[in-house]
Amino acid sequence: MAIVVAIDAGTTGVRCIAFDEHGDGVALRYRELTQHYPRPGWVEHDAMEIWTSVQATLVELVGALDEPVAAIGIANQRETVVAWDRRTGEPRHRAIVWQDRRTAERCAELIAAGHQERVRSLTGLPLDPYFSGTKMEWLLGPGGVAQDEHLALGTIDSWLVWHLTGGEVHATDVSNASRTQLCDIRALAWSEELCALFGVTPTALPRILPSSGRFGVTSDRCAIPAGIPISGIAGDQQAALFGQACFESGMTKSTYGTGTFLLTNVGPHCPEPFDGALTTVAWQLGDGSLAYALEGSVFVSGAAIQWMRDGLGIIGAAPETGPLASSVADSAGVFVVPAFAGLGSPWWDPFARGTIVGISRGVTRAHLARAVVEAIAYQARDALDAMVAGSGRPVTAMRVDGGASQMDLLLQLQADQLGVPVSRPRNLETTAMGAAFLAGLAEGVWDSLDDIASTWQLDVQVEPAGDRSRSEALHGEWLRAVERSRHWDH
Repeated sequence: MAIVVAIDAGTTGVRCIAFDEHGDGVALRYRELTQHYPRPGWVEHDAMEIWTSVQATLVELVGALDEPVAAIGIANQRETVVAWDRRTGEPRHRAIVWQDRRTAERCAELIAAGHQERVRSLTGLPLDPYFSGTKMEWLLGPGGVAQDEHLALGTIDSWLVWHLTGGEVHATDVSNASRTQLCDIRALAWSEELCALFGVTPTALPRILPSSGRFGVTSDRCAIPAGIPISGIAGDQQAALFGQACFESGMTKSTYGTGTFLLTNVGPHCPEPFDGALTTVAWQLGDGSLAYALEGSVFVSGAAIQWMRDGLGIIGAAPETGPLASSVADSAGVFVVPAFAGLGSPWWDPFARGTIVGISRGVTRAHLARAVVEAIAYQARDALDAMVAGSGRPVTAMRVDGGASQMDLLLQLQADQLGVPVSRPRNLETTAMGAAFLAGLAEGVWDSLDDIASTWQLDVQVEPAGDRSRSEALHGEWLRAVERSRHWDH
């Protein structure tokens, strides 16, 4: 039996999962990560905690397996930035997380200076603190880290590859590189023009490689068996698109995790970027075949459920959300706009803030929970509407995954808002599966994309309501609430 291990280095935790050749998970280990909020709007991680968590879960997982590991794949939170010293492997600053808003004013300055369209044309991304470019610029600025010949900069995947290979390999894949705002997504190379704009020395950046192919092998210095090929890397959302077997142009998935991320495979040719959505690299395989994607990025969805648990105390655990929200027929006119980290697609407003409107005396915690679940569906619709309008590519079905997709209520709300069927697979670990598939494809565990697609199994498909008039009316009220949240902190 062939075993492929996936490292899913996410925002709230690290999980390592072993998959067999049927795509079934046979073992899993998990560690939660500490979230650091040094100032309002700032979000940081301890990069060494990420590495030690990955190392610990790998050691436990590999030790529990009866079979050798054929390959390791990595999926990771994408835009989060780490700066470290090549000599010691020690970080020079806490990792700046993708949710971080500290460079909002800098992005506004760059937009005012007329850089928006040029940056978007090269990268497919608007100027926003979400992406890595201004985070790196901030790290290298006054009072930041030293930009010398020993500096290594990268996203979480390159940080992990560095340590897994004992400091031998500094590399990333095309999907992660495309999220830095430093990569020309047509040339698939670092842009000297963009590096100059953000003040980043290209030699500090990792080498860009295909998503499926051998990056290196594990070192005997990282406490797991040496010589295991590290053969697949993708940003978490591109990995989920691959794990959902969305290999044909037009296939679409939505992942409900910390945020909600919708991606549509648009094939091997890079479309012209447009306002309201992102153009990004989905993956590149070892044979050179390439896929691009359109993306809608919503910053807060599952994080709003965590907020209800940890901030408000109205639920004791995340799985309570679905039953509580389903205990009422509607939200009693309440709308929650969870713009805790600004608004992503299609608004791209880093100065928006969370808003609750429509509260009356009869509102209970159940109504608030339902409003949060409804907000997840509304935000996904907003993002997808922008993607369809800008591209002219209709979406006829949606595959979903992520923790919140276990709520049947959310699936029905989403189908009603989109007007298309929503399908949930049996295995929701699609992000990790995508990383495993990319690695296993490179090492011959799977022979082809058709081989991988055959492992996808349907759990449930939800059809939209025939009459969408109520869904349309509710969405109109939602848009009114969104307008009240916008530009609040500016």
